[in-house]
This record gives sequence, C-alpha cells and structure tokens, in this order.
Amino acid sequence: MGDVEEVEVVVAHNERATLRVGDVFLKIDADQTRADVEVEAMAMAPIPTPEIVWRNPPVLALAALPGTALGHLGEPSTASPAAWAAAGAATRTLHDAPLPPSPGPSLDELASRLADECEWLVANDVLPADVVTRNRRLAETALRPWTPVFIHGDLQVDHVFVAGDEVTGVVDWSEASQGDALFDLATLTLGHKEHLGDVVAGYGTDVDRDLIHAWWSLRCLTNVRWLAEHGYGSPDEFPEVAVLRSRL
Repeated sequence: MGDVEEVEVVVAHNERATLRVGDVFLKIDADQTRADVEVEAMAMAPIPTPEIVWRNPPVLALAALPGTALGHLGEPSTASPAAWAAAGAATRTLHDAPLPPSPGPSLDELASRLADECEWLVANDVLPADVVTRNRRLAETALRPWTPVFIHGDLQVDHVFVAGDEVTGVVDWSEASQGDALFDLATLTLGHKEHLGDVVAGYGTDVDRDLIHAWWSLRCLTNVRWLAEHGYGSPDEFPEVAVLRSRL
C-alpha cells in the first residue's frame, strides 16, 4: 500500500465510509455492531467473500475481489445471462446454509417502518399519494410468515462480483440475518426485471414472482428517505423512485 498514489472514496456519509487504497477497501463504521455482523457472516457464508486483511475498530480492511460488479441500479447490466444465473445459484447456496444468529426484523417492525416511510413520502411530496398507495398495497403482501433462511440482507446488484460467467464474491454483509429468501432475490433483481428469469433459473427452484415484485415495492418505499438524508441527491433522480412510478 506504500506505493498507492490516490485514495478513492467509495461511500461517505455520517454513519460510515468506505475508502479504496490500492487493492484494499477500508470500511469505517460508527456502529461496530454492523462490523461484527459482517465479520461473522463472512466467516459463515458458503460462498466467496472478501478476505479480511486486518481489523482495528472502527476500521475493517478487506481485500478487493476479482472481477466487476454484476451491474448497477439504474443502469443496464452488461453481464451475461449466465452470470446472472450464477448469481442466482450462489444465492441458493447461501440460503441452504445454516442460519446466522441474527433473527432480522420482525413482521411488525417491517410493517411499522413501511407505514412510517409511506407517510414521509406523501408528506414531503416525494411521490403522489396514489403511487405510494399502490406500491404499499403490493408491499404489504410480502409481509407474511416465511421459513427463515440465511440471507445477505442487502444483496443489491453492486454487491455481487463476477468474472465472465462466474461469481467471484459478494461484499457488504453488515445486514446479514435470518429472513425471507425472496427478499434477497428481489434485492438482487431490483431495477433489472429482465434478468429475473435468469436468476430464478440459477436459483434452481420455483419462486413466487408476485412476492418478489412485492419486495421490490417494499424495498424502494423504505429506502428513499434514507438515501435522501444521507446525501445521495434528489429523490426525483433515485432509481428507486423510478421503480415505484413504474409499478402503476
């Protein structure tokens, strides 16, 4: 690292920051509980994860993964259908693994957050009331009992790395917990509905696509305020808002 000429800021807000220094990512988190969850989840996960180079709280140093991200929310993915299928297969491997210790949010907690976020979206004129109402009705169908599995919890397309048609690793495990398998599949395919069939094919079992659509709405409804309050720009420009508008 002594030969590095620059530091790349990957993420930076008042809760956490991620810097890239050469081939090492430095994750600085104000809440060490998240880092604890990440380290434990990576140790338990049966799929490739970044190597821990060192840890000195509040900093966690992780080696960069080979390959590139499967895609980016709001942009077309250049990855092959086979790469998307490989991501589905890796997700199934994770879901078949022994459960991690964190139970994840309860149905009541999810419902309460959904209600609060929908109220905020309307009160702040982020979206028309009819768009919020339609998506909330869809989102509420996801809130039903499920058999918990080991979920990544934030399996967005940027967090899955591929080289060619193979998954080289998955990053950002701080939200890992017990949860609904369909939440991971929905997060992975959010904004990339054209690849849902590839992911499901790789996953290797029938899934309820209507519930995946419901999780798309729920994730978007509950993410917009956080993004706006953490410096990610105007909500009008968020891909999540575009997804919500498209659901009518």
